[in-house]
Amino acid sequence: MPEKPQDTKKKKKVATPEDDVLGKAYDGRLMRRLLTYLRPYKAATALSAVAILLKACSDVMGPFLIKVAVDNYMSAQRPANPSWLARHLSTTPLTGVAECAALFLGSLSLSYGLEFVQTYLMQWTGQRIMFDLRKQIFRHLQRMDVAFFDHNPVGRLVTRVTSDVDALNEMFTSGVLAIFEDVFVLLFIVIIMLKMSWPLAILTLSVLPLIMYATRLFRISVRESYRRIRTAIAQINSFTQEHVSGMSVVQLFNREQRAYNDFKDINAAHRDAFVDQVQAYSLYYPAVELLSSIAIALVVWRGGHAIFHETQILGGTVTLGVLIAFMQYAQRFFRPIQDLSEKYNILQAAMAASERVFKLIDTPAQITSPALPVAGDLSGSIEFRNVWFTYQRLDEATAARLASATESELAHEHGIEWILRNVSFTVAPDQTAAIVGHTGAGKTTITGLMMRFYDIQHGSILIDGVDVRQQDLNKLRKRFGVVLQDSTLFTGTVADNIRLGTTSITDEEVEHAADEVNIGDFIRTLPLQFAEPMHERGATLSTGQKQLISFARALAHRPAVLILDEATSSVDTETELRVRLALDRMITGRTSIVIAHRLSTIQRADTILVMHKGQLRESGTHNQLLAARGLYWKLYQLQYQEQEAEPTEPITAQIA
Repeated sequence: MPEKPQDTKKKKKVATPEDDVLGKAYDGRLMRRLLTYLRPYKAATALSAVAILLKACSDVMGPFLIKVAVDNYMSAQRPANPSWLARHLSTTPLTGVAECAALFLGSLSLSYGLEFVQTYLMQWTGQRIMFDLRKQIFRHLQRMDVAFFDHNPVGRLVTRVTSDVDALNEMFTSGVLAIFEDVFVLLFIVIIMLKMSWPLAILTLSVLPLIMYATRLFRISVRESYRRIRTAIAQINSFTQEHVSGMSVVQLFNREQRAYNDFKDINAAHRDAFVDQVQAYSLYYPAVELLSSIAIALVVWRGGHAIFHETQILGGTVTLGVLIAFMQYAQRFFRPIQDLSEKYNILQAAMAASERVFKLIDTPAQITSPALPVAGDLSGSIEFRNVWFTYQRLDEATAARLASATESELAHEHGIEWILRNVSFTVAPDQTAAIVGHTGAGKTTITGLMMRFYDIQHGSILIDGVDVRQQDLNKLRKRFGVVLQDSTLFTGTVADNIRLGTTSITDEEVEHAADEVNIGDFIRTLPLQFAEPMHERGATLSTGQKQLISFARALAHRPAVLILDEATSSVDTETELRVRLALDRMITGRTSIVIAHRLSTIQRADTILVMHKGQLRESGTHNQLLAARGLYWKLYQLQYQEQEAEPTEPITAQIA
């Protein structure tokens, strides 16, 4: 039987629904909320609105002044009913034309000044609104619980702070008030044309239905192209971030060509969408120009015929100045229509961006400090009482049922993957407790629950004798110092990474903490010592050096409870020996929780907690657990047999 051919279609990354949906071009609910960000800058906004109104008046004065100059000073016969402006100008042709030119120049200068004021104020306001929004979003992200970041990719959150806020800034600077400017210009032009000659005005506007139809087609086409462009950009950002971060793996497995081909496909989708958008613009703008030219031609034909034959159009007299003014007004009338089509896209992008931004801002933090927090006794004691926990998000009905369930009911609760099951233990102040067990047994989860990164579904966790859910979050977490397996370093100096923004830690305390964990000598060999700048994620340091800096950071903050989560698993033997020498000094005078796979690092712990499949199976000292010959004894025997075994046969045979 021939082998079934493989599917050669390449699977492309799919953008999230939030990035794919554009939404309405105008949403009153969102717009009202967006306009609240203008309140602190209402004076600048009001002044900008006045400038826009005056600029719209100034913009329409030019053709009217030309009409006055032509009819009053360049025609053989002056009009029987001169306009209000003509009556205030000189009757001498040269002087009158000079006055019209001066007024024209003045209107242009005024328009320039008003444009400067409006642009400067709205750009100024837009930048401050961007500042306020980004500050609000970032502050909100800081308040969110860890579970929120488990379900929301970092790239999507970064997009909210960058691209979406940029779209809102464009709306404030080039959208909202600019739309009013276009509307005012259109309104003033229509009023002037109707006043000068309503038949020619109707003739000029006769092509408007065709332009509106072309505009509708343009909006539909651009809307679809813009959706595809945004989707492609989201895919490009996600793909690039993923593959640049994992470049070592890509190169290790020789996946450069495959990654390049996948990126080329995503990039081609963005290019094609952009080409379609460019095509829509290239068809729409010439179409509007053509229709506006047809309108001007109709005005010239009908108006010129009336002037040549000295006839009236539906009882109205058409002069050469009126005809010239109409030609210019017709040209200016259709430009704002094109601008409004562009503003439509800006509004549409802003509405979609605001929908996503407000959805993020309105997402409440699941873990917050209580209204009336209770302070602990600062003893450093830790107690777990019948703790049940799962990472699954539960609805209110399920959560309420679990709150009143018995242990047997919890154990048989269907559809819930329990991470911890009825865990109870106590760590006395200043004692060192070690947590051991296989991967996935719930060791790291226990430490996260102590700091209330997550809330448990049943039971209670007491730190300093008080339930963590009754304590102030900031004060609770200040009690802890944590060193993880993967240390996190930030851009800044070595001292900044040890101090980590805590200004109360002096330079002497920074150096003392570094010396305590045996990293001070290395830091002093650097060109700038403790002022040496760190590259992104500490790229110029070894894993052991970064880990020791993390130890110094934890020690410098003088925590009441120290948590070491596989802190020595990623360092070499020499570095581990240096860390062990410092551990005795670090755990003295504070409660310590040590998570380790290597049992040699926790033999001197006051109590050892043995976790297995989310349950606390054994607890006691090292010697007590070995004497019990239970699970810990098996782990100990297995680990030391592996360490003492001679590699007399191939590794593959040992594994088999």
